[in-house]
Amino acid sequence: MSTNQPEPDSAAKHTNSHLDPELNAFFDILKPLIREPSVVGNEHSFFRVLRRELEELDVEVQNFHGVLVAQGKRPNDLYLSAHIDRHGLLCTGPNEFEYAAFIAANQGENMTDSASANMLNQIENRFQGERVQAHLPYTGTYLGQGVITHAYICPRRKNLIFEVDGLDYLQPGTPISFLDRLKIENGLISCQLDNVVSAALILYLFRKGFQGTGLFTAQEECGRSWRFALSWFRRQEIETQRLLVLDTSPYATREDADAQQIVLRRKDANGLFSEAITLELVEHCEKLGLSYGFKDEYIERQNKTLGRSLPLGRTELGRIASATDGAINGATLQIPTTGYHTANETASLSAISGILTLLTDYVI
Repeated sequence: MSTNQPEPDSAAKHTNSHLDPELNAFFDILKPLIREPSVVGNEHSFFRVLRRELEELDVEVQNFHGVLVAQGKRPNDLYLSAHIDRHGLLCTGPNEFEYAAFIAANQGENMTDSASANMLNQIENRFQGERVQAHLPYTGTYLGQGVITHAYICPRRKNLIFEVDGLDYLQPGTPISFLDRLKIENGLISCQLDNVVSAALILYLFRKGFQGTGLFTAQEECGRSWRFALSWFRRQEIETQRLLVLDTSPYATREDADAQQIVLRRKDANGLFSEAITLELVEHCEKLGLSYGFKDEYIERQNKTLGRSLPLGRTELGRIASATDGAINGATLQIPTTGYHTANETASLSAISGILTLLTDYVI
């Protein structure tokens, strides 16, 4: 077993002294969370890290199947939700590794064959040379590091198969995460932001005094997280129009991403979101001088301009709203990024600062 330990966040430490104090405070939360493994389907150790951090604050914390819930003194004021799983690999046989989100046991009902094939074709060539690290499935204990040397789509298993140098001793069922470190340079941050950045945002807000409810959900990348959140709402007999789902939002170019600091939606493929809370967020953006854009309008505009028909997508919020006939609804609030679903997903410092400013003004 390898005893090598990951190196410190040298790039982030080198740059942090030049940042705004609030950005520094946020990155002090984000950096250690990035180090913690949370491969889709193996989120238990990350849940324990979050619980430890939350229990230091004046909030009530409870674990349920697939969701960790933290509640302040006014839990019904606002419900913030963020999925905490990240993409990674799973050992499935002797020196055999597959993309964790798309192994047969993890494929959610929203992953149709065509959607899966489309995603796999997009990401097939992204991983060569990436360093990865293995962990025990439940505890998150570090087992060693390796390097991805090749990745290809297996037509029979309809999944990405990885060749990894250095992890041939692993047993089936072992999760493998990307060796992730926060980089801060040229006005940008990068790492596998989706969606540890949103978990860090909720933790940041609780530290600032947020008294509502925070939901941290598992297995969004394989289409299950909305069911865990919905199960909790039904268990508590709660209906609300004030569910705010935090995430990242992919753009093809840095120019498109930088056209706004804040990404909102009026709808997804499942239907309309709450007009009232969306309007509240717009009003706060305008009051604070923050630029914002609607992702559904962007997709429709791109389809018209380029003569294509990309779907609006199916979000966690949209699935919950659809399943409850609108009895539970709200809005999405996203950070514009490039390099989606990679270990180098990138967001601007301006966008991070903007969402911190907006959320602090909106919820505190």
